[in-house]
Amino acid sequence: MERIDNVNILTPDGAKFGSVVIGDDGLIAGIDIQHASDASTRQYPCLLPGLVDGHVHFREPGLTHKADIASESRAAAAGGVTTVLDMPNVNPTTTSPEALADKHRRFAADSVVSYGIWYGITADNVEQALRDYGMPDSPHRDEICGFKVFLGSSTGGMLMNDEALLRHLFSATDRVIGIHSESEDIIRRNRQHYCDLVNMQLNGSTDRPIEDLPIEYHPKIRDVEACMHTTRMAVELALETGANLHVCHLTTAEEVEYLRDAMAKSDGRITCEVTPAHLMFSQEDYRRLGTRIKCNPAIKRVQDRDALRLAAANGIITTVGTDHAPHLLSDKQGGALRAASGMPSIQFSLLSLLELHDQGLLSLSRIVELTAAAPARRFGLADRGEICVGKRADLVLVSSDSQTTVTGDIILSKCGWSPFEGHTFNHRIISTWVNGTKVY
Repeated sequence: MERIDNVNILTPDGAKFGSVVIGDDGLIAGIDIQHASDASTRQYPCLLPGLVDGHVHFREPGLTHKADIASESRAAAAGGVTTVLDMPNVNPTTTSPEALADKHRRFAADSVVSYGIWYGITADNVEQALRDYGMPDSPHRDEICGFKVFLGSSTGGMLMNDEALLRHLFSATDRVIGIHSESEDIIRRNRQHYCDLVNMQLNGSTDRPIEDLPIEYHPKIRDVEACMHTTRMAVELALETGANLHVCHLTTAEEVEYLRDAMAKSDGRITCEVTPAHLMFSQEDYRRLGTRIKCNPAIKRVQDRDALRLAAANGIITTVGTDHAPHLLSDKQGGALRAASGMPSIQFSLLSLLELHDQGLLSLSRIVELTAAAPARRFGLADRGEICVGKRADLVLVSSDSQTTVTGDIILSKCGWSPFEGHTFNHRIISTWVNGTKVY
């Protein structure tokens, strides 16, 4: 048995001061509440349920020069994340039973946090995926957390935008279908338009090939229309078929407004996610941070960031997932066309949200819902996501009395950098427990 004493416990019934008892089986064995005034407990740290991050790219296998399961799971634990769901765009892609089995072996051997694995859908594997993982009686159903479909190509070459196959997938399975929602046709058209425009400005013609564009063109190429077009298509298809649709990394005010009504019609079958990066940054930050905040879908206007913040606070956005996607800084050289898209974010995701709390934008209870309770429900993880007796002792202890300044020596991601370098957060992660074992 282990006791965590004198903490402000974020329970489903609100904040309670007292102690949590961890049993030898790794479950929460007891919660002892002490009656004390709010003023007398403010000096004590907060105990939150461990975060369930439904969207990570740990880069293994095949891309381990950027990151690996061992390094990124340690970064997750340092950020209070106790469960991660890993995406399929690695090398080889997680689109076959053999690749899935290999990834399970790797995570079981090296991860210090709990994990699940997304199965990638391509034009060639739909029937096999449905047979093995997509039906209530599928023999290997529990080996995946859901199906991932890249409706825009993003990173990894897994574009799948055949509408007939999508309709078949959406109609045939009750599994969660996560989508990367951008129109490849609109992105291609925008890219050509801005290359021609800059070519005319520089050379007086469109004959010379443009190899790159300044980073400020990234949200113009991957624009609001590219996101909205595909989100509308996928949501309409989900409403028609009854599919369990999860729209990953929302980036636009227009999508938020559209999803407000669509989700009300879906009886909980349509959910959506936002990343801490899209809550923290806007395109104004490209001047300061350049390609360090280049990601797909792009970070866009201030009005988009503000709409996402409001939607996270009021319940339209249902989960926060980091889209943690490490690259070496050498991969981030260039601009809108050449620099790799993606950034490391998992170690400082909770601290980012707590900064929004400090600004009065998110309540602590809402942060717990977005990062732990809601993703646990969405992905069928009934044994975690809340501090309750009988749940897993997946816990994170946070101090508001000490700060965290992001410097290179505290970054645990293998890539060794963060867009938050030099920034000081007003909170510090003290400890993280996974299944009752302290891992950080």
